[in-house]
Amino acid sequence: MWEFRSMSFWRAVFAEFFGTMFFVFFGLGAALRWTTGPHHVMHVAFCFGLAAATLIQSIGHISGGHINPAVTFAYLIGSQMSMFRAVFYWAAQVLGGMAGAAVLYGVTPPNMRGTLALNTLQPGVSLGMATTVEVFLTLQLVICIFAVTDDRRNGRIGSAALAIGFSVTIGHLMGMYYTGAGMNPARSFAPAVLVRNFANHWVYWVGPMIGGAMGALLYDFMLFPRFRGLSERLATLKGSRPPEADNQPDTRGEPIELKTQAL
Repeated sequence: MWEFRSMSFWRAVFAEFFGTMFFVFFGLGAALRWTTGPHHVMHVAFCFGLAAATLIQSIGHISGGHINPAVTFAYLIGSQMSMFRAVFYWAAQVLGGMAGAAVLYGVTPPNMRGTLALNTLQPGVSLGMATTVEVFLTLQLVICIFAVTDDRRNGRIGSAALAIGFSVTIGHLMGMYYTGAGMNPARSFAPAVLVRNFANHWVYWVGPMIGGAMGALLYDFMLFPRFRGLSERLATLKGSRPPEADNQPDTRGEPIELKTQAL
């Protein structure tokens, strides 16, 4: 429970709420159908991608900048954060997404509010196809995140936040033609609550969570293995306090899971 008593922990939880709220607000706002024509896929994809990059750069040093329950699940599967912290991150992300969608709903004309439900299966796309697409979209996102934030890499690699933003962008450029490109259960759940449309909604939880878990396992055990023992992994999951932390003041906060680098 040492995390619970740490102010930096609560700052991190609030940062996840804040980041997810703005990610949903700007991303879904860009995806509103103001005309009767088709979505401008490039416009929506780049807004989601740039929003992700901006917010990760803004809060990455505070919370890791997950802003996505599937990303948090990936770090949990990779034994890189405690279960306790993950639960609070999930709650903050879901509530933040709902807050962002609620504000957007309030400032949107009544005749446009029904278009907030961006995540819908396109005609001819079966549930199996949709789930597989969501798995692959989130898989590539998580592998990108793990790769560009891996502190074992040598040398500078540019902006991790920007690379992750591009990963979100390419996911939307392809995925919008199939499922609307969920990749993030928090941003899919929030508008579904407001417009009361949960048709096939499980796809947008199951697909990203499986993709996130697969991405973590693939990177940490095959692409660039982390040689850690079972006891060390269990200690991380349980949130055991590092021995050196008992004798040092809490001035810098706990290690964050997702590190970003400036250009």
